[in-house]
Amino acid sequence: MFLARQMDIRTAFRTAIGMSFISMIAMETVMNAVDRGLTGGAKLTWRVVPIMLAAGFVAPLPYNYWRLKVLGRACH
Repeated sequence: MFLARQMDIRTAFRTAIGMSFISMIAMETVMNAVDRGLTGGAKLTWRVVPIMLAAGFVAPLPYNYWRLKVLGRACH
């Protein structure tokens, strides 16, 4: 609802779906893939968590960079 305070509801929804949702999907997909690849299944261990977090952080960066720099669209 924070975006709805700054812009009309339709623009806020499109912005949230366009940037936040896609980034979250990319992050979760990569984190799950790393977990499955390193442990052989969905088994969180302390040695895998830092690697998963790093991979999840890096995964949406190209899309976010493209969205911010090339399209000139920010999330707020």
